[in-house]
Amino acid sequence: MPRQPAQPTRPNPEKNPRRDPTAAGQRDASVNRIASHNYFLLEKFETGVVLTGTEVKSVRGGLSNLKDAYGLIKDGELWLLNCHIGPYEHGNIFNHAPLRTRKLLMHKEEIRKLIGKTQQRGLTLIPTRMYFKNGKVKIEIALAKGKQLWDKRETERRKTADRESREAMARSRKS
Repeated sequence: MPRQPAQPTRPNPEKNPRRDPTAAGQRDASVNRIASHNYFLLEKFETGVVLTGTEVKSVRGGLSNLKDAYGLIKDGELWLLNCHIGPYEHGNIFNHAPLRTRKLLMHKEEIRKLIGKTQQRGLTLIPTRMYFKNGKVKIEIALAKGKQLWDKRETERRKTADRESREAMARSRKS
């Protein structure tokens, strides 16, 4: 019995093509771009965050901002301050407050380590990005040390030099 020729396989289509890439976990909901400019980011941790229903919907809609946010450890708990999550447009009178203090979820041992590092070495906790993972909102928080003005200039010079060298290498390959 002769074999039939194999049919070309097609990649599996997405389950729901209209689903938002942010909610599906393919794209960050919010990124703190200025954090790496103002701070040396030493260690990064993934934390959960306690949100209300309208806050999650606003994050899905891209209404979150981590620009001025920072983390604080108080009474053995981790808190996120100054994180702006805009009001949900289809909400009602029970909508959330945009700048409320939110609790971050982390293991006790990790919080204990952070307490030691933030108090002894003068480091601070800066959220770097907000994203979805398995349908839950997660925040990546970094242990950071503030940069002086000359540090910022030096970092900018190094980035410019690296970019120029990459461009020169690319030009030489084309020739």
